[in-house]
Amino acid sequence: MIGMKPLGLLALFAIALAVGFAAPARAAGPAGDGAAGTPPPGHTVLALGDSLTAGYGLGPDAGFTHQLAAWLDARGLDARVVNAGVSGDTTSGGRSRLAWVLDGLDRAPDLAIVALGGNDMLRAIEPKLTRANLAAIIATLKERDIPVLLAGMRAPPNRGPDYAQAFDAIYPDLAEQHGVRLYPFFMDGVATDTDLLQPDGLHPNAKGVARMVDGIGPLVAAMLRGDGAVDDDTTAGRH
Repeated sequence: MIGMKPLGLLALFAIALAVGFAAPARAAGPAGDGAAGTPPPGHTVLALGDSLTAGYGLGPDAGFTHQLAAWLDARGLDARVVNAGVSGDTTSGGRSRLAWVLDGLDRAPDLAIVALGGNDMLRAIEPKLTRANLAAIIATLKERDIPVLLAGMRAPPNRGPDYAQAFDAIYPDLAEQHGVRLYPFFMDGVATDTDLLQPDGLHPNAKGVARMVDGIGPLVAAMLRGDGAVDDDTTAGRH
């Protein structure tokens, strides 16, 4: 995520643990694609994030938003998933562009997935700032009556125990404080599996994205259906 590598988070996880996106499903392009005309039927999901959401290094049919839309369609949910991912983005960047993203949509999303913070960690940004930015993002979405699914990030041990403890606590704390749902770790099952990463060893390949979608998908589906819970405890998060 920093410099030439928008998401070195995956590499950091690998190193740390080695030592100790077809009709009717639609994946809309960058937010604003649906700004004019009649809103399409079905659900609209906004995915606000960084390179993981943007689909860095992947074809248009292989990124997170396309794969999530297809996954939902296969389970009877007609959903347009809007790609509001920007490679290299931090929580500060997401916070600054959120109102513009929302104002550019043809209608308010039925759900917003917030998947930001990994770049903050890579840049060793003070966790208090990351927490404040994410809290502001959640508050903006809630002010517009948009349900929020917060996708957590985690700091590897090589960031040091104090930083890791402060950073990792951000997501469950905010989910509980603001009454939003939490998916504990966006990269669960992918971050350190080389079979699920691109040749750069940093970003998920199509199979890796599929694993991410399989993980977070049940919670997205449950929220769109208005269910109070999901079967898989690992995706249940918090209310």
